[in-house]
Amino acid sequence: MKVPVRSTTALLAALLVGGCAEWKIPPVREKPPAVVTPPRVGAPPRAAASRPAVPSSADNTYLNGVAIMKEGKFERALELFADVWKEIPGYRGVEENFPTALEGLKKSGDEAQQQGQAGEAGKRWLAALKFLPHPAMKGKKLPFSKADLKENVDNLTNNLMEEGLADYREGRLEEAIATWRNILDYDPAHEEANKSVKTATTQLENLKKLTPPPGK
Repeated sequence: MKVPVRSTTALLAALLVGGCAEWKIPPVREKPPAVVTPPRVGAPPRAAASRPAVPSSADNTYLNGVAIMKEGKFERALELFADVWKEIPGYRGVEENFPTALEGLKKSGDEAQQQGQAGEAGKRWLAALKFLPHPAMKGKKLPFSKADLKENVDNLTNNLMEEGLADYREGRLEEAIATWRNILDYDPAHEEANKSVKTATTQLENLKKLTPPPGK
């Protein structure tokens, strides 16, 4: 039996329509978006890597002063501390070490006197007098005062003048000159000591002119 062409065509069309209705184009798979973690609320910003602090010129000067103070060079240490304070007023290390250095300077003057180094004793006491009013000493207490230092210097000077005068009267001109010059080591402007040295030196030179050399 023959199937009519018309029927065959209709059947094919029905199959095609039904198959297309069931077959669908698969959806395109899109790349999922990158996951972004939001910052925590209140979290501090990440700090950059810290660099070691570079000491300033004042820091270096202060450290030099501390090292010199440990060597017993108190006057030089005080000079360096004063330089630091001038650059940075109120520098904590200077405020802490200035009194220590000043007390050490005064004691070194005492030791010099005990060792018979009159000129050095006078120098150190006068240097202590110079640094005593420094602002770093404000509110600080020391076991000595300005009056104590001045009295030490005055007594030293008077004793040296008398000692030199005793040698002069005994004709020991060279010894007298050396003694009076101890005063000029720490007080170059001392009028009486300058005059005494000049007088004794002139007399000594005249005596040398009058005294014939040995063997003549």
